Amino acid sequence: MYQMTNKYMHFIANWKMFGGLNSLNSLNKVLKFFKTFKKNKFTKIVYCPPNTLIQAMSKKLANSQIKVGAQNCHAADNYGAFTGSVNSFMLKNVGAQYVIIGHSENREIGETDKIINLKIKSALKCGLKIIFCIGETLQERKKKITKKVLNKQISLGLSRIKDNKNVLIAYEPIWSIGTGMIPNPKELFEVINFIKKKNKNYKVIYGGSVSPKNINQLKLIDNIDGYLIGGASQDPNKFIDIIKKSYI
Repeated sequence: MYQMTNKYMHFIANWKMFGGLNSLNSLNKVLKFFKTFKKNKFTKIVYCPPNTLIQAMSKKLANSQIKVGAQNCHAADNYGAFTGSVNSFMLKNVGAQYVIIGHSENREIGETDKIINLKIKSALKCGLKIIFCIGETLQERKKKITKKVLNKQISLGLSRIKDNKNVLIAYEPIWSIGTGMIPNPKELFEVINFIKKKNKNYKVIYGGSVSPKNINQLKLIDNIDGYLIGGASQDPNKFIDIIKKSYI
């Protein structure tokens, strides 16, 4: 029923709180692989390291097709008294081209849909592309209100935003992140389809325990436009394996 088509795919590497300057050496293997990868014209790779590595990573990847993003940003357009925060302008200034917004790990510590909406507007204004995360908890899934939760997150998060070319929606069921569990193919297909019907012309990627072990199952779902990959993206061999298996 589900089969991967020969289409444009996104592979977003979310390094989370990982990596020092020496970690950039791991990119050598990915760069070498991507140069000769037969599907590279259909593949978009984006690395989202901690802010401390954005500038160095941007310089290292400058002559490649691989892009660099950030993992979050402040909602303010201008400088201000926000100790420890970095806004979209500052991220772009050091080489970021994308930014992850609305990740469940940030929602969990108080990031609201309203704040997420302001962040997306600010980032788009600065010329960054958005990886907009949505997802339900295990409790919400058990109550069978997944679609209701996602609809609210999308409606509020993307309120008054029509720039669908520069926004990727990343469906990340919260109960799946870091657990090794993923939705069954039928369920995931239906959820992705629901998101796309509600938000026409938006690309939708999947995140949540994506690994070389389950990519063969995930790739069968033909309405997915790529993956947001966490821990596995920190290992170049695993990251390459996920990309290769997505097209086999």
